[in-house]
Amino acid sequence: MKLTHLDEHGRAHMVAVGEKPETARRAVAEARVTMSPEALAAVRNGTKKGDALQVARIAGIQAAKRTHELIPLCHPLRLTQIALTAEFLDDGVQLQAEVAAMDRTGVEMEALTAVTVAALTLYDMIKAVDKAAVIREIRLLEKSGGKSGHLRPHGR
Repeated sequence: MKLTHLDEHGRAHMVAVGEKPETARRAVAEARVTMSPEALAAVRNGTKKGDALQVARIAGIQAAKRTHELIPLCHPLRLTQIALTAEFLDDGVQLQAEVAAMDRTGVEMEALTAVTVAALTLYDMIKAVDKAAVIREIRLLEKSGGKSGHLRPHGR
């Protein structure tokens, strides 16, 4: 199998998508942040820096819109939706990002970037209470649109 971001000489290049049709694209990604009970209580009740989950949501949304500035070979996309949700768990927070666009290439990187930056932001918000918090299980849950259609990677 050939890596699409390498040319015939093994050099990195941006994939040409100009001839591809625009289709509705969607991707969902998740990340988990595990933390101490004290940090979880601070997230539930508000930290000294403010509402940790609201700040993480805004950071994730902003990151999705700037993915092409962070990942060198990503195309700038016209995103039509970015939704970031958070669910409390017994040992932390589960973050999920859903990103949509009407474009020529997928939005997987935008969804993954959104949850990653949201998780990093949440860590930043709680690190004064729990420097041992862990960001884990960043993964793509599903994607749809384009030539490959609807996929749930690795049977998830």
